[in-house]
Amino acid sequence: MTDYDQEKEMEIEALQAILMDDIEEIDPSDSGLITNNRCFQITLSPQEEDVDESAYTPVQLALIFSHTEKYPDEPPLLNVKSLRGINAEDLKSLKEKLEQEASENLGMAMVYTLVTSAQEWLGEKFAYNAQIEEPEEDDTAKDDIIVPHGEPVTVETFLAWRERFEAELALERAKLMPESALLAPKEKKLAGRQWFESGRAVAKGAAPVAEGSEEEDEEDIDFDDDFEDDEEEDMLDHYLASETSSHGSRK
Repeated sequence: MTDYDQEKEMEIEALQAILMDDIEEIDPSDSGLITNNRCFQITLSPQEEDVDESAYTPVQLALIFSHTEKYPDEPPLLNVKSLRGINAEDLKSLKEKLEQEASENLGMAMVYTLVTSAQEWLGEKFAYNAQIEEPEEDDTAKDDIIVPHGEPVTVETFLAWRERFEAELALERAKLMPESALLAPKEKKLAGRQWFESGRAVAKGAAPVAEGSEEEDEEDIDFDDDFEDDEEEDMLDHYLASETSSHGSRK
């Protein structure tokens, strides 16, 4: 046979050890319950003690219970009161929720389970103490985003740069040619390659090439196409590098 009185006494002692100052025995006439049995009130709040109350509207709830004769094989008597900041409609909703949970936990000590459920309900509905720090995280994320600078490379911008680059390249080549080659009549002027292959470049360490030799005709390899392709790739790399450095200097 179940000793209901012993179970009820053991549960009250456990609740007092866990909740300490938040649980107190009150007069049945102050409980709002129709009973002459012992009544207890548990004070609950969603806020932490060290949070500044000026930052939110304080909310406190009183959960009142009294054991029935055959508790825990029958649910306890329950009541909820607002100590601060909870309206009647929310109290009615919470009481219905706790009564439903009590009926689902028959046969075992359930008051602490109901206390936990009421505490979670408060936290979800009145969690004013939650400090939202997401905007700061968003600002940090924005700082980590690297915004690209500079103009995109297009065919038009590359061709315009290539024209300027070729003009500068031609000027540099002209500086390397002897003055006599530059002043010679047009029909007598030697191309850069012809001047290099002639004996006039020997002084700079280049080996003279005999013009018109059959061996040259047989082994002559057309480097012009490969040279132009390499030159275009070099110019593109040079263009991209110059654009990057120019935008960096503008900053």
